[in-house]
Amino acid sequence: MKEYQSLSHTRWDCKYHIVFIPKRRKKRIFGALRKHFGEIFHELAGHRESKIIEGHLMSDHVDMCIRIPPKYAVAQVVGDIKGKSAIHIARKFAGRQRNFTGENFWARGNFVSTVGLDENMVRAYIRNQEQEDERYDQIKLGV
Repeated sequence: MKEYQSLSHTRWDCKYHIVFIPKRRKKRIFGALRKHFGEIFHELAGHRESKIIEGHLMSDHVDMCIRIPPKYAVAQVVGDIKGKSAIHIARKFAGRQRNFTGENFWARGNFVSTVGLDENMVRAYIRNQEQEDERYDQIKLGV
């Protein structure tokens, strides 16, 4: 049986597949940043009572399956995660004490899809996509 969450007047199970990219899809998520993002994302999701169920950081995008309560808009939670993580990275890794207009880490927008009954398939896709991308690149190059 599915495990449902509860609010005062609601039983819910709202899961979303979310993808977002760095500005101009530059390969900026690597090394120390890549390790640090996981902790930041989990902490920021918790601020909105959300939970990242599965996630993977590729060099040029973030792919996650996240549970968000129905009292919050998906755009609001994703916006918080992107905005506050960019501020945190600017302060910790770029030496900024203030945020200046025009300096953005993440590109505008994101992809979101409801997970529904295909949760296991979405989680497997997120978990194995790096190997699939490498396999696709090899086929494309004819190697």
